[in-house]
Parts: sequence; C-alpha cells; structure tokens
Amino acid sequence: MKNYFDLNGQVAVVTGCSTGLGVQMAKALANQGAKIVAVARRQEMIEAVAKEIAETYGVETLAVPCDITSTEKVEAMVDAVMAKFGRIDIIINNAGTGAVAPAEDITDDQFQHEMDIDLFGTFKVARAVAKKAMIPAKYGRIINIASMYGLVGNKICGSSPYHAAKGGVVNLTRALAAEWGKYGITVNSICPGYFYTDLTRDTLNSDFFQQNAKTMIPEERYGNEGELDAAAIFLASPSASYVTGIMVPVDGGYTCM
Repeated sequence: MKNYFDLNGQVAVVTGCSTGLGVQMAKALANQGAKIVAVARRQEMIEAVAKEIAETYGVETLAVPCDITSTEKVEAMVDAVMAKFGRIDIIINNAGTGAVAPAEDITDDQFQHEMDIDLFGTFKVARAVAKKAMIPAKYGRIINIASMYGLVGNKICGSSPYHAAKGGVVNLTRALAAEWGKYGITVNSICPGYFYTDLTRDTLNSDFFQQNAKTMIPEERYGNEGELDAAAIFLASPSASYVTGIMVPVDGGYTCM
C-alpha cells in the first residue's frame, strides 16, 4: 500500500519552532518521518523542542537559533542546515508577531516591526532556502503560515499591521509559486484561525471570545491542538506536487461567511 504522506529521509525546517503551532507542526512532520530543524531566537527553547522530537519520534533533529529579520543570520542558518543534512526539502515559515491597537494609534515602529518579521522575514527565509537548497535540487515544499486575517478584516481587535503583513504573505505565496514552479518547488499558504495555545488559552476561554466564536465561526469553537497538522502534512508531501499558489484556511469556517 502506498503511504501518500511518507516524509522519510526528508529534511524540514520550521521557523517559530519554540512554542505553539510551530512545535505542533514540527511534531506532525516528524511523525511522518521527516528530520526536523527547529529554528527560533531562543536557543534553550529550540534545543528542548529538538530533543523532545528526537526522543519521541526517533528522527534526527537540529536546533539553529536565528533572527529571521537578519539576512546574515538567515543565510547562516540555511548554511548550517546544509552542512548537517545536505538538503532542505520542506520549509514552514511560521515565525511571526502581532501588534494589537486601534489603527489610529499604531506607531510607525509597530507597523515596520510587523512587516520586518511577518512579511520580509518570510521572504528572506524562502529566498535563502530556495537559492541554496531547493532550486539546485529541483524540488521543494514551501509552506508560509499566513492567517485568516490575511484574507479578511476584523472588528474584534485592531491589528492592521498584522492584516497588512499577512495579506502580503498571501500574495507573496502566489508570486513565489509562479516563479519557482519550473524548479519543482511548490509554494502554498496555510491561513489559521484562532487556535488554543499556552499563550491564547485564557483569552479564548473568556466569555467575550466564547460568544464571538458562536457568532463568527460556523463550527462555534476555536481550533484545538493538532487540527493544523493535516494541512501541513498534505502541503509538505511529495504527493502534493500539482498543488501550488493556494491558500488553505484552517479556521472552522470563519472566512466562508
């Protein structure tokens, strides 16, 4: 029988892999046999993640600290992965941030910071991985983590820089898919809705947010741990070779209304 989602022997780099959704997706790919490179700024956290994944799933791992706003550090991170494994098959661009304030009160620095991480950082990582690993190999799976807020606006919490940056990630995905398809590289985006993590649990369980879920989300709830995994595995798999330039909302139906 064919395993359509077998990732054995493949190397997956996951940015923002110190907590939350990044760690969940890294574990999902490891479960399918991929070697995992955990990337984030905090060395001790990614080392702990890499150790846990190696022990739990029996795959090789590597922890590489990197600030994705620095071109030099991104290039060095990719070089370190290539020196260790000699290939990068999958990149999940998950690192991000989010400024929350009314648009009229957002500062220039807040807006610039958001763009530098969520949009320009995503591009820097994709550029380096494509140039050094995927274009030479004529193969790659690039998965950009955008957001449902890259597709729509919202009234619940002002976050215009986040919307702008994630909207940029959505169309950057299309642009890179169009350019790099001839190299056997697919470029797609996942657009998550609200998910429970250690950082969001108390907020999402508040009366206000629970009522918002019942009003705004067809499934009337927020995403649970593991519910992003299938989308990541699908887009990372060799079998998804004719799927590129798409956005996959994983939002309980939020953007269908």
